[in-house]
Amino acid sequence: MKRKRKAANVFGVILVLVGIALFSPAWTSRIKGEDSIHVLEQVKINGSGHEIMIRGRDKDNPVLLVVHGGPGTPEIPYAAKYQDVLEAHFTVVHYDQRASGKSYHFFEDYSSLSTDLLVEDLLAMTDYIAERLGKEKVILMGHSFGTYIGMQAAYRAPEKYEAYIGAGQMSDTGESEMDSLHYVMSQAQKAGNAEDVADLQEVAE
Repeated sequence: MKRKRKAANVFGVILVLVGIALFSPAWTSRIKGEDSIHVLEQVKINGSGHEIMIRGRDKDNPVLLVVHGGPGTPEIPYAAKYQDVLEAHFTVVHYDQRASGKSYHFFEDYSSLSTDLLVEDLLAMTDYIAERLGKEKVILMGHSFGTYIGMQAAYRAPEKYEAYIGAGQMSDTGESEMDSLHYVMSQAQKAGNAEDVADLQEVAE
C-alpha cells in the first residue's frame, strides 16, 4: 500500500512539473541598459502561435532574424548562452518554427505542415518583426535546415531583407547524403569490415 502511494505521489509530482514546463510564463534573462530589449513570448503568426525571443543591448541596432535547423530543432533554449557578442551589435530574434518547441500546440492540426508553409510563416514573421522593431528590412540568417527555409523566403521577397547569411548551408540534400554514404562505405572497405559494407550497400539501394 505504501509503495503504491509513493508511486502515485511521484507520478503526481511529475505531472505538476510537466504542467509548469508547458504552461508557465516564459522568460529570458535581463539585459542591462535603457535601450535594451529582452523578451520571450507567444505571438500569432500566419494563423498559428509562435514562440519568439528578442534580445539586444540597443533596439536601434540592425535586426538579425535567425531561422533554426532541424526540422524541429529550436535554438531558443540555449541561444542566449552563445550570442552575447551578437547582442552587442544586433537585435537578435529567434523563433520556434510551427510545430517545433513551444510553437507546438497539442490540439492544432499539422496535417498540412510543409516547407512551403514554413516559408510563408517566415515571411509573415519578418513583417511582424520589422513592424514591431521599426525597421524597413532585417538581416536573415538560416542555420542548417533553416538555410533552405531562409533562402526560399529571400528568393520570394528579397525586398524584405538587408542580407542573407547561411550557416551550415544546405544545397542538394540528396546528393550530400549520398556523398556521406559513399564515404562511410569506402572507410568500411578500407577497414575490411565486410558486414558493415553489406549493410550500407542495402541502404544505398
